[in-house]
Amino acid sequence: MNGEGKEVMKMEEMVKEKLVFMWGYLPGALPQRSPILSPVVVRADGYSWKDVCGGGCGFAMAISESGKLITWGSTDDLGQSYVTSGKHGEIPEPFPLPTEASIMKAAAGWAHCIAATDTGEVYTWGWKECIPSGKVFGDPSVAGGTEKDVFERHSPFLTEQVSPRSQSSRSTGGIDGRGSGDESTKRRRISSAKQSAESSSSGDETLSALPCLVTLNPGVRITTVAAGGRHTLALSDIGQVWGWGYGGEGQLGLGSRIRMVSSPHPVPCVDPSYGKDRPAPFSRGGMTSEGHGFRVPGSYVKGIACGGRHSAVITDAGALLTFGWGLYGQCGQGSTDDELSPICVSPLLGIRIAGVAAGLWHTICVSADGDVYAFGGNQFGQLGTGSDQAETTPRLLDAPSLEDIHAKVVSCGARHSAIVAEDGKVFCWGWNKYGQLGLGDVIDRNIPSPVTIEGCIPRNVACGWWHTLLLAESPP
Repeated sequence: MNGEGKEVMKMEEMVKEKLVFMWGYLPGALPQRSPILSPVVVRADGYSWKDVCGGGCGFAMAISESGKLITWGSTDDLGQSYVTSGKHGEIPEPFPLPTEASIMKAAAGWAHCIAATDTGEVYTWGWKECIPSGKVFGDPSVAGGTEKDVFERHSPFLTEQVSPRSQSSRSTGGIDGRGSGDESTKRRRISSAKQSAESSSSGDETLSALPCLVTLNPGVRITTVAAGGRHTLALSDIGQVWGWGYGGEGQLGLGSRIRMVSSPHPVPCVDPSYGKDRPAPFSRGGMTSEGHGFRVPGSYVKGIACGGRHSAVITDAGALLTFGWGLYGQCGQGSTDDELSPICVSPLLGIRIAGVAAGLWHTICVSADGDVYAFGGNQFGQLGTGSDQAETTPRLLDAPSLEDIHAKVVSCGARHSAIVAEDGKVFCWGWNKYGQLGLGDVIDRNIPSPVTIEGCIPRNVACGWWHTLLLAESPP
C-alpha cells in the first residue's frame, strides 16, 4: 500500500469516535440514583475510550485510549462491595493505580478488581481475601474467625450466591431455597453480617487492600485477567493460566478443594511441561464412551472466564474446559457435581469455541461459526432458552431473534447475558430488575432480545454484576 493509502486509512480511524453506553444499576451515575433502563452515553470529559471492562457490584470500569482505567458508579458505603473494591466516583475518572504503564485489560469480582498492563504486570485491590499477599481473614478478635465465617460476616456476596428459586437441590448443599431450617439460619446470619459490614469504615485495613503488584514467576507476562466471586484467573502470553483466591469448589482447578490460595499458582489445563513429572490432571479432558480419559485438544489456553464460583478456559484448538461449582450444571458436564480440575465440555468437542463468559450460576459461549451455547442456572432466563429450566449440558440457542445472526462477543453479568453480533446487533437476556438488559423496562427476558443503539456501530459488550457497558464506534 502506498503512503497516500496509509494516510487515508489513518484519517478514517481518527474520525471513528468511540462511545461507551451504560444501562442497569450504577448508583451515583444519575442524580436520582435510579436504575438506567435504556442505553445512555457515558460522558468522560477529556478522555476518549478504548475498551469496556464491565465492573463489579454497583460500579463500572472502562479503559481510555491513553491506557487509564476509568471507573465510576457509587461512592456510597451501602454495600460492602463498594468499600472493599475501592472508591469509584460518581463521574468517570481515572482510578489511582501505582503505575504509569497503560492498562490493557481489567476485571472486577464482587469485592475485588484486577488490571493487566501493557508490560505484562498485574495489579489487584479490594477485599484482602482475594489479594495474593497472604491469608487475611478479618479481625482475629471476632469469635469463630474461620475463613467461611468471616466471609459471611464481611460480605453480602453469599446472598447473591443463594438462589431464590433453585432448580437443583442436594441434601448436602443447603442452598435449595425451599425454606429449610439451615437456610433460614444462614440468611439471618448473613443479614446481621451484612449490617456489621456496612457499618464498618472504608479504611478498615482488615477488609480492603490498596492496589498492589501481583508477584509472578520471573518472565511471566499476563495479557488478560478474569475475576470471579472470590477468585481470580490470569492468562500469560504463552497461554498459561494462573489462579489465586478462594478455591473451595474447585474454581482454581488445582484438583482439590483448596479453600485459599494466597499466591498465584499455575492452573494445569493443557500445559505438558506442568504435568510431565506427575499425574497430569489436564489429561482428563473428558470421557469417551468407554470411560477413558483423553488429551485436551490444543497446546495452550487463549481465553479465560470466571463465574461466581466456577471457571472456564478455551484452548487454541477451540476446546472449552470448565471447573468449579457445578450445582446448577454451570460446568456443562451433564451433572451437578463440582469439577475440581479443568475438564473438557465433551458435548462441544468438534465445535470450535471462540468466546466464553460466566455469571453467578451460568455459562455462555460462542462458536467460531457464530452460534451461541448456554448451560447452568436459568432462574431468570439468563440462558436464553425460552424457559427457566436449568441445563447441565450445552444448549444451542435457536431463538428466532438469532436467526442469521453471527455472534462475535459474549459477556455475562450476575444473572444476565449479552452478545454483540458480527453485524453490530446487540442482544441481552435474563434478569432485568435493574434495567440491565437495556430494553426500557424491568421485565426479565428468557430469549435473546435486541437492544436499540442508534447512530453507531457496537463493537464490544461487558456486563457488570447489575449493569451493562457497550463500546461502539460512530460512523465515519
